[in-house]
Amino acid sequence: MSRNEDPTAPMDLKQRVVTAFQRHVANPVLRRVPLQTVLETTGRTSGLPRRTPIGGRRVGDSFWLVSEYGDASHYIRNIKADPSVRVRIRGRWHEGTAHLLPDDDPIARLRTLPRMNSTAVRVLGSRLLTVRVDLAERSGA
Repeated sequence: MSRNEDPTAPMDLKQRVVTAFQRHVANPVLRRVPLQTVLETTGRTSGLPRRTPIGGRRVGDSFWLVSEYGDASHYIRNIKADPSVRVRIRGRWHEGTAHLLPDDDPIARLRTLPRMNSTAVRVLGSRLLTVRVDLAERSGA
């Protein structure tokens, strides 16, 4: 079984560096930017809301994104435990249900998403995983 298939395998150096930078520097700043897209999951252990800045695109009643580290990402683990999520898009919160799509081609999917974020995900990521969030009709502030 390769690192791509085993979420318990140790992180490589690149993933450790990128994850530490995101967790301690980028994410705390980006979460506060009003127009930054943010995914809110429920912590699988704590039960508390966990907010992660993400890139992606709304298409109709769905929001699409690609996770850089697949099952190794905490927000992916949270989705597996509880797929009910919220997504802040252009400053408005939308409730939805997240679906992990391991059979989707994440590289092809990235070509349909915003270019800057997609480039970063391709360069920094090592275990790409497509996620579709089916958005509910109601949204809140």
